[in-house]
This record gives sequence, structure tokens and C-alpha cells, in this order.
Amino acid sequence: MVRNIVVLGGSSHPELAYMICQQLGIPNGRITLSKFAVGETRVEIQDSVRGKDVFVIQSGCGRVNDNVVELLITISACKTASAKRVTAVLPHFPYSRQSDIPYNKTGAPLAKHGNTGGSKDFTFESRPVTPGPPHHDHHGPAFSHSGLERELSRLTVERNSDTGVNGIAGTNGRNPSASVPGTPLRRTNTAESTPAGGNGYNRAPNGFNNDYAPNRANTGYKQWVAQAGTLVADLLTCAGADHIITMDLHDPQYQGFFDIPVDNLYGRPLLQRWIKYNIPDYQNAVIVSPDAGGAKRATAIADALGMEFALIHKERRPTRITERQNATMMLVGEIRGKVAILVDDMADTSNTITRAAKLLKTKGGATKVYALVTHGVFSGDAIERINASALDKVICTNSVPQEEHRRHCPKLQVLPVHEVFAEAIRRVHHGESISVLFRQE
Repeated sequence: MVRNIVVLGGSSHPELAYMICQQLGIPNGRITLSKFAVGETRVEIQDSVRGKDVFVIQSGCGRVNDNVVELLITISACKTASAKRVTAVLPHFPYSRQSDIPYNKTGAPLAKHGNTGGSKDFTFESRPVTPGPPHHDHHGPAFSHSGLERELSRLTVERNSDTGVNGIAGTNGRNPSASVPGTPLRRTNTAESTPAGGNGYNRAPNGFNNDYAPNRANTGYKQWVAQAGTLVADLLTCAGADHIITMDLHDPQYQGFFDIPVDNLYGRPLLQRWIKYNIPDYQNAVIVSPDAGGAKRATAIADALGMEFALIHKERRPTRITERQNATMMLVGEIRGKVAILVDDMADTSNTITRAAKLLKTKGGATKVYALVTHGVFSGDAIERINASALDKVICTNSVPQEEHRRHCPKLQVLPVHEVFAEAIRRVHHGESISVLFRQE
């Protein structure tokens, strides 16, 4: 029995909190969680936490935003009640997939420079947001604001002398398709079309200068995305959390966003144990990563069990294949006549693993396809997609509640994680090393 410790369970996964307390041999900490009529979260801790080691268990599932706010309020309430240390236990960490997205992943927009003979030249250097002074055109004469009218008059005289047409300003053939031939530069009074510090002329695409027209196409604006993962890390720290315990972060580098210790436990030992005892002749099976991002995770299991490894590469080139779902995926490795085991950290909509399973059976020739994931979120119509897919079985942990999913998906099998988290809590409480929990079996 562990003494001088309080384990509080949030509303996201009360069953897991109860199982952890049973494993530790302590009663559940008493806490009241409710909402006011307006929707605000109310937290009241009914046990004394003064001078005690408090562990708050809350998983990122269901109503994620409500659960995050509830966790923050609970941590703050424990610190206000003079808790010695507060550790946030998040089996599935919320917002961990939004940890490193500073801007649109497609990169900065390509900026057009010249248009010579119909060919376009591009550069990967984005333009500054604030337009600079206009620069001279590469093909035409250098215009200055003081000599602009004089130069236009000269062009008009030369044009009229060649064509004999009065009132038409020449453009040296650079803009034969201008809608108003006599006005190569038109005056505008709108603030939207006048660059900052400009001369009030809206430069038309006739070879003069249209690089600094202030619109979204050439001002260099990026589609900035909020760093929600960093914000959640800061919120947990500011609320008073002294330690974080989680499992299989989507981005392991996310631990560096915290100024407090973070223990990222592994779910691989559970998955490896299931492979050993549930797949006959498992060493002849093949571990498959459904995408390049999970290759390191899958190869770790393959190396530990002495199994072969394959990878599914998502092809981005255009294709004319009718079956478009599999047209963008390519299998790297040989799995024909073998059992394929898909390994991933999370199954949210299950689109990746179901498409991969179809590819492995139709193109790869796998006899059976199993999917092993740590966090089975299964949002939206994920369960219906799994039931209709080529997957023979899906194995996940109970880091998020799975009772409702199991009732609707006969292919789903759940592995308990309460023993891993209970041992981590016990070792953290006693100041022992938890490196044994990171060892691969």
C-alpha cells in the first residue's frame, strides 16, 4: 500500500483511474466534478491534499476542450490546497499533434517575378509584408516620379507618328491586349490599391511595374496556425503541474516544450507481448508502418522481435488509376503469403490503417492484416469504417474509454495499461527510477 498519496480521476476516463487505484491499493480520491448552468466547469476536492503527492488522471478524449479545462482547474485547486506536488497523468495527451505547425506545411507561396515570352520564373523567397519602394522594370526604361509624365508624352508622340492615330498612347508593343489602350497607367483613389508610400498609380500588367500591388497574391502573407501544443504545455505549467506522465506522444519532441519533467511511457512492450502470445510463428510475420512518419516506431518492434519490416509510402504524383484510394499508396517490402501487422501510435478516423489494410491484401497478398495502435480514439465513423475494412483485428490500449467501441466493433481487442501507469506513479512517488518501464521486451 502506498501512503501519503492522493489519486484524483477526471471525468474523461474514470474507469482507468479506478483500476490504477486498485493496482496501487489505495482508495479513489474524492472529487466533485460538475458544470454550472452556463457551462462553466466546477471542481471541488473533498479530501485533504495538504502536503501530499497528488496525481490527477485525465485523458484527451471525448470532449477534449472541457477535459483540458477541468484538468487545469483541478491542478490549480490542488496547488491552492497546499499539495506538496501535483502530477498530471495524461494517458492520451491532447493537442499533441499540433506541436510543431508554425505555418502552412505547403511552405511559403511562390512569388512571380517576370513573364518573358510566356514563361514564368518563380522564387522561394517570400516578399516582405510591407511593400518597399518600386524598382525599375527589367525590360522598359527607368521611370522616376518627376519624369513620369514627360516619358509618357514622349511615348505617345512616337506612337502617333508611327500609326497616325490621335489620342492613343504607345506602349512599345508590351501590352497589345490592354482594355483601355490610351491609359497604360490609371490614377486611383482607393486605399486598397495604393501601396504604402507609393505614388497613387495602380501599375497595370503592361511591362511597367505590378510587383507591389497590395493583394494577397504578392504581399507574402502566410496562413499562420496557432501553436496549440505549446499553449497546452504552458497552461499545464502555469496551472501548477510539477510533473507530466503520458504515453506514446505523437511527436516525441513535444517533451521539449515543457519546463517541467515529462515521462513519455512506451506502449510497445504491451504490443510486443500481444504479438508473441497471439500470433503463431510470429517471426515469419511482417511489421508494417502505414506511413513514413511511423517507420521508427515500427522498426523498433521489428528489431526487438526479430521480424521483417515493410513500409507503405504515400505517393503524391498524379495517376490515372481508377482505384484512386490505393493509387496514392505504394508498398515497399515483400509480404505475400504472410501475416501483416500494422503498427501506429494512434487511430483517429482510421482512414490510414483501413486504406493500408486494403493495399496489403489486394496488392501485397497478405493472408491476414492486424492493426496495433496505442491510442484508439476512433472518432466520427471510424468504427463503421473498420467493420467494413479488410482488417482482421484491431488491437489498442484503454488509454481512452473503449467500452462503447467494443460493443459496436467485434474486431476490436483492448489491452489494459493501468499496470504501467500504476507502476510509474508508484516509482515517481518514491523517487525511484522508471527506466525499467522503457525497456523493450
